[in-house]
Amino acid sequence: MLGDASGPLGQSGSSEASAPGNAPQFGPELRRLRLAAGLTLDRLATLVHYSKSHLSKVETGRKRPTSELARLCDTALEAGGVLAALVPECGVSTRLSTTSHDGEVWSLRMNKNGTSRFEAIGRRHASAIGAGSMLALGMRGPRSFAEAEGVSLIQASRSLFAQFRRLGQTSGPGLVLPPLIAQTHGIEQLALRSGPRTRAQLLVLASRFAEYAGWMAQEAGEDEAALWWTDRAVELALAGGDSNLAAYGLVRRGLVSLLRGDVAMAAELAEHALNSDAPPRIRGLAAQQQAQGHALSGNHRASMRSLDRARELLALDGADPDTPVLGASHLPDVVSTYTGWCLYHLGRPQQAAELLASETARIPAHAVRTRTRHGIRLALAHAAGGEIDHACALLGPLLAQAGMVHSSTISADLRRVARVLGRHRGHTAVRALSPDLTAALTHA
Repeated sequence: MLGDASGPLGQSGSSEASAPGNAPQFGPELRRLRLAAGLTLDRLATLVHYSKSHLSKVETGRKRPTSELARLCDTALEAGGVLAALVPECGVSTRLSTTSHDGEVWSLRMNKNGTSRFEAIGRRHASAIGAGSMLALGMRGPRSFAEAEGVSLIQASRSLFAQFRRLGQTSGPGLVLPPLIAQTHGIEQLALRSGPRTRAQLLVLASRFAEYAGWMAQEAGEDEAALWWTDRAVELALAGGDSNLAAYGLVRRGLVSLLRGDVAMAAELAEHALNSDAPPRIRGLAAQQQAQGHALSGNHRASMRSLDRARELLALDGADPDTPVLGASHLPDVVSTYTGWCLYHLGRPQQAAELLASETARIPAHAVRTRTRHGIRLALAHAAGGEIDHACALLGPLLAQAGMVHSSTISADLRRVARVLGRHRGHTAVRALSPDLTAALTHA
């Protein structure tokens, strides 16, 4: 039940008990700004959709604020980021490892009971796994897999990659990663047996497989494995003569830093990528990441400026349409979707919901993982904006899908929406949704 403080939807799991930064200064500053704006606690509670009692406890220091509340109050009181700066985004503050794992490969081991775990294996073992991949097996006979099918190795590899991406939209990382890792090694081996031109193209394609393995590892909640595979993608791309993926590696590392609450590191990495000579798409993705960092810091103007820059850069993208796209591939307008998410972080949930609703409706039906992620974020925006019935109606059908794709990112957003709905546990729609939401969180 939502009222059980010890359960996954209770208050003990929220960031109220462990908010970082200058939280003790937040209460007096909130009260000062509220009085200066001529607002009563009742009026402020209406604007931010928190109870008057909750706000009173925050002002008097009896309850610690969340970063979400700080940004909502910032917007309501037009404080220009002052309150958000006092309660930065709560996350894992430890820096990601930069330790070299020479001679090791991160792989996913499947256990007989259906569970899985990441572990490092030797490169020789990884090569043996790769030798059993679909493409590598096709190279053993007198006629290659590609020759038998009447297509080139490059086309076959691209076709496989598209299939993996599609599978990743409907399945959990535990199902996708083992064959994806094997195919990455298999394509690398094919490259070593090919002529110079084909070798270079296959190595670049192998880098895309490795980069996607990094995404799936991140979805599995394995940050270190995600970064290992991202670094491996950079190595493969460089071996194939493509130096651009190094800048994209900065963007990926920055995204992981953002998800762990290290906004400063994410901003530094985005700035490096933006100042590189990478193609417009990579720099555009870096600008999007920079915008999200500004939003988490409560800087509306800087966030919107970065999003404008992202749109300009992405409009210049002249990438080969036959080459697998970097970044989100199922969002019709990635900048508009990011703008909605940034507006949510900036404490403007109603504006965020309006934009996210129009963009989520445009996501293809087969992109289950993407539709689920952004559908839950839409429900979160509606809930934070006080539209509880609508939020619950949107969230209900998404819970089963969330369990199907097993996404660490989606699970984090589910926990966010559970905390918001937990403030309305007496609401009829929330009570009705509570068992399914509790089950989804427990499963996650």
